[in-house]
Amino acid sequence: MGLTPMQYAIEQAQLAFRANEVPVGAVVVREGRIIAASGNNVRNACDPTGHAEIRVLRQACLLLKTTWLIDCDLHVTLEPCPMCAQAIALTHIRHLYFGAYDPKGGGIEHGPRLFSLPCCHHHPEVFGGIEEEACAELLTRFFAEKRSAE
Repeated sequence: MGLTPMQYAIEQAQLAFRANEVPVGAVVVREGRIIAASGNNVRNACDPTGHAEIRVLRQACLLLKTTWLIDCDLHVTLEPCPMCAQAIALTHIRHLYFGAYDPKGGGIEHGPRLFSLPCCHHHPEVFGGIEEEACAELLTRFFAEKRSAE
C-alpha cells in the first residue's frame, strides 16, 4: 500500500530536517496524484519565502502553467503561516490538509485567521490535525536538538 499524501509530506519534512531546515513538508495533489513535493528551504537558500508551501505552489503552478490551482489540494505538515495562507488563497487551492497546529506562527486557526478576513476572496476547505502527532514530534525533536547544541 502506498503512502498517503500527508505521509509523503512527512517524508519531505524529514528531508528538510536532515538538511538542517525546520522540518515542514508539503505536497500538492491533483486528481489523486502528487504533482509537487517539497520541504522547507529557508536557511540553505537564504530565502525567507522558502517555506514548503510556497515552494510546492510554485512547482504546481509552473507544471500546470497557471496561477490558479482550483482542482488541487495541499497537504502540509504544519498549520501554514500568514504568508503561506495568503499564497494558498491566491492560488485558489481547493482543500488544505495540515498536520500540527501552530499557536505561535499559524495563520489559519491561530494568529490572523486569514481565511476568515473580508479581504480574503478565496479560501479552501480546511482540515487540521491530520497525522498531527507525527508532524508535531518531528518539529519538537528538531528544536530540542537545536537547543541542546547551543
